[in-house]
Amino acid sequence: MARVMTDCRRFPSESNCSLVIIGEEDEVVRAATEHAISVHGHPDTPELREEVHSFIEPAEAYNPGPRAQEPMPG
Repeated sequence: MARVMTDCRRFPSESNCSLVIIGEEDEVVRAATEHAISVHGHPDTPELREEVHSFIEPAEAYNPGPRAQEPMPG
């Protein structure tokens, strides 16, 4: 199974979060969902898991430098 990532630097946040999570897809979705709930205050819903899943990128896209932010999907 290919490694994937989620990158909090991708979207603006009040905390200016810089967390990047890389691993197997199910691990990344689980960890990123828990992070979104505990750090960013999102409600624990199936919709949140779907949204987190839609943010997944290939791990090879990781760049340790600055990242331009995108608007949050509506």
